[in-house]
Amino acid sequence: MPSSSFAHLTDRALIRVAGEDASHFLQNLVTVDIDDVDKSGAGASALLTPQGKILFDFLIYANDQGYLVDAPAATAGDLLKRLGFYRLRAKVELEILPENIGVFAVWGKPAEIPAAITSVADPRLADLGHRITGPVEELKQALGDGEEDLAAYEAHRIELAVPEGLKDYDYSDIFPHDADLDQLNGVSFSKGCYVGQEVVSRVHHRGTARKRFLPVQGDSALAEKGASITAGGKSIGTIGSSTQIEDRHVGLALLRLDKVRQAHDNDTPILCGDTKVQVSLPAWAGFSWPDTNATD
Repeated sequence: MPSSSFAHLTDRALIRVAGEDASHFLQNLVTVDIDDVDKSGAGASALLTPQGKILFDFLIYANDQGYLVDAPAATAGDLLKRLGFYRLRAKVELEILPENIGVFAVWGKPAEIPAAITSVADPRLADLGHRITGPVEELKQALGDGEEDLAAYEAHRIELAVPEGLKDYDYSDIFPHDADLDQLNGVSFSKGCYVGQEVVSRVHHRGTARKRFLPVQGDSALAEKGASITAGGKSIGTIGSSTQIEDRHVGLALLRLDKVRQAHDNDTPILCGDTKVQVSLPAWAGFSWPDTNATD
């Protein structure tokens, strides 16, 4: 048995951000504190609209040459253009790395990988494992046995209740608190201003986040992404990604916390399509069920 499993994340791309102004450039744009990224080697983050909604989500890795932004491949070109829009006169180099430089997820403790450009613990949640970047074929040989497909990694991520953009929600639709980014080390509330910071800070300090991504589980297949989650015939949220793990059907859903609490209190079944689901708080959650006295 291999000591760890790994998957080449073919749905991810890497954007290189380098140059003498790279740190300052990112610090003024993204939700994570780049000083913390420099210390730890990695951070979860997002670029927001001025209204505070997630325009792109990604991971950032620090290395000797600057930073690598690990983002969905489907929107990497758009993210590169947006970063270029903000560059102005900053001394920053931006480029998407070729496909032969890839991103790998590793479950378990990986051995030292000489070919890796970066090798870091996933900054969102330790149980997710490690993220390793570098030449695809060399990394596959170095990692050895234990290769899994992309679906296996998605099942791993979903079971740990970690949402991701495009897979669980559409961009420009939700706030960082909705996506649990504040819980997964992706938002700094102590650094200076960045795009959308005022809205995010207000939600945080007022404690007004009403929606969160939560894990759901049912005895049969869950509906497709975007389908309503209902209680008592009324929508209380929508389903994101889902998968089957052995005989369990698990998924992530963006739900109104107060409505879920109310359904639990009243023993009202919660449905995803026609499937009854159980809703719980993530094991890593720093939030709890709200008081339902003020539900609307």
